[in-house]
Amino acid sequence: MASILSPFRRGYRHLQYLAHEQPVIFYSCVLGLAGPVLALTVPAVRRNWLGYTPAEPIPTSYPVPKRPRKPVQGYEDE
Repeated sequence: MASILSPFRRGYRHLQYLAHEQPVIFYSCVLGLAGPVLALTVPAVRRNWLGYTPAEPIPTSYPVPKRPRKPVQGYEDE
């Protein structure tokens, strides 16, 4: 049983060492591990508990009226 957990124990001790001796590298590891976790959990939390609904998509074209078009006059179109 101890042989199965020894890599994790060594990793934990190494993280303790980094936290004391090289805190920049330790916090880089912490932020690097927290990023994917937050990317997976934050959208679900916003949707389920905070009531977030995405905005309507922006229209990609101007709505054309359903009537015959009038010819334009008076703008040097003759």
